[in-house]
Amino acid sequence: MTILTNARLILPDAVLHGTIILKGGLIAEFQPGPSHAPGAIDCEGDDIIPGLVDVHTDNLERQVQPRANARWPSRSAFLAHDAQCAAAGVTTVLDALCLGDLGFEQERDQTFFDGVRDLTEMHASGLMKSEHLLHLRCELPAEDMPKMLDPVADHPLVAMISVMDHSPGVGQYRDIARYIRMRVKQTNWDEAQVMRRIEELREKRERVVPGHRAWVLDRVAGRGLPVASHDDESAAQIADHAALGIRISEFPVTMEAALAAKALDVPVIVGAPNIVRGGSHSGNVSAMEIAQAGALDTIASDYVPAGMVEAAYACAPAMGLAAAIASITANPARMCRMHDRGRLQPGLRADIVRVRHHAGLPFVRAVWRQGARVA
Repeated sequence: MTILTNARLILPDAVLHGTIILKGGLIAEFQPGPSHAPGAIDCEGDDIIPGLVDVHTDNLERQVQPRANARWPSRSAFLAHDAQCAAAGVTTVLDALCLGDLGFEQERDQTFFDGVRDLTEMHASGLMKSEHLLHLRCELPAEDMPKMLDPVADHPLVAMISVMDHSPGVGQYRDIARYIRMRVKQTNWDEAQVMRRIEELREKRERVVPGHRAWVLDRVAGRGLPVASHDDESAAQIADHAALGIRISEFPVTMEAALAAKALDVPVIVGAPNIVRGGSHSGNVSAMEIAQAGALDTIASDYVPAGMVEAAYACAPAMGLAAAIASITANPARMCRMHDRGRLQPGLRADIVRVRHHAGLPFVRAVWRQGARVA
């Protein structure tokens, strides 16, 4: 049994200054005021929030390839990734692995194959600090995507599917001039080479995207998995996806798309770095403006696990504290049909994060997963 006392408990509908008791891997009860029980941990007024549920992180990719042309051993990278997630308070993490290459990031396919293997083995070992699940990101214009998805579509650790289109001229890359500059810098190709690849990708998009989208939806239809679209840019796109049963909008790139999603009761996921950095690194809509418009449902780490707590507290003035904390806990848990976590409530999993504030910055001091201290 673990007793955390002298804490500010951020409950779904209230803030309670008191004590939380963890027993048998579950939240046992709350008590107002301090506990004088032997062994009770004095939280010194720190916040206690549920363990974070991260529905989209590319952090594994950054551990696999910490520098250009420097690939790290995959299992070592996975362990480093796991440690970073736990230290950030993320007790449930959906590792977002890309299926399909558009010719610029060819090592992503290897990261996918290694990641599925390592996650499967490490999950079975019981040695991970955080619980790791799979978020399969299906690159619709990639011709190799279906053959990559088919063998893993029924994997028991798959918790989410997203369909995305990173073709030049649409979504995140709708600004062609910005896209060309990015690819020239990344590849050291000249502009003419990049333009030739752009034309190839545009032709491929027209040819394969509709069929691939239909195939993905049909392939996973029987599993009842949440399916998200990615980088939505218009109200029409949101409506078209919703009609197909794609009822999550991940990282919309315009306010029009975010507001259209809200109007259709389609949850919107934004990236924590967009909030912490003060805007999109790609020139897209500000996630804070989405929060202020009341259209933000869930904050994902995107590529910085430590950003989730900071982003949520930054949104508290716009959303209210309980709603802001729910955006990294209860809302993503509900999105992924995980009804046993995400809230401070007796009987739910004792996934708990202790947060202290210093000079206006929240930081994670301790983390428990199913009642066991992991960070």
